[in-house]
Amino acid sequence: MVCIAFKATRPGSSWRKLLEFRVSYYVVVICSFIQMLICVIWLSLSPPYQEFDHHSYPGKIIIQCNEGSEIWFYSMLGYLGFLAAVSLVLAFMVRTLPDSFNEAKYITFSMLVFCSVWISMIPAYLSTRGKNMVAVEIFAILSSSAGILACIFFPKCYILIMKPELNCRNQLVKK
Repeated sequence: MVCIAFKATRPGSSWRKLLEFRVSYYVVVICSFIQMLICVIWLSLSPPYQEFDHHSYPGKIIIQCNEGSEIWFYSMLGYLGFLAAVSLVLAFMVRTLPDSFNEAKYITFSMLVFCSVWISMIPAYLSTRGKNMVAVEIFAILSSSAGILACIFFPKCYILIMKPELNCRNQLVKK
């Protein structure tokens, strides 16, 4: 919305039409519907199931989750990666707008951390088996979430706690 708002300020811009509609709501609803559709197709055609691994460790039976259809599983993950990449590109495009109006610099860096964690998780996930796969997934979820929280909220907390004089109307207007 920040990108559209700043592009719509030019006279005669066709971007003004997008401001009239609730574009952000439509984007969220449509993207969520596509994700839900992919998941419903995956779970209806070939849902995950319990699998017994007798071969990895002789004398032990490992119970693990088989994803069912790997094509739909990776389609679901690929779509999430696509959404993250689009968010990164859009945040990168609006990072140079005035600071008083957006926080795209923080969002850009947090999305860069998020995408880096998940891209580095792919080879680790594909090279592990059994209970270690779950550990890799949990580590990726926790580290990407911590990266997003740290990159977006630590600068705010720093200003609120350490530099409260910067948190006033005069500072925002002056920038």
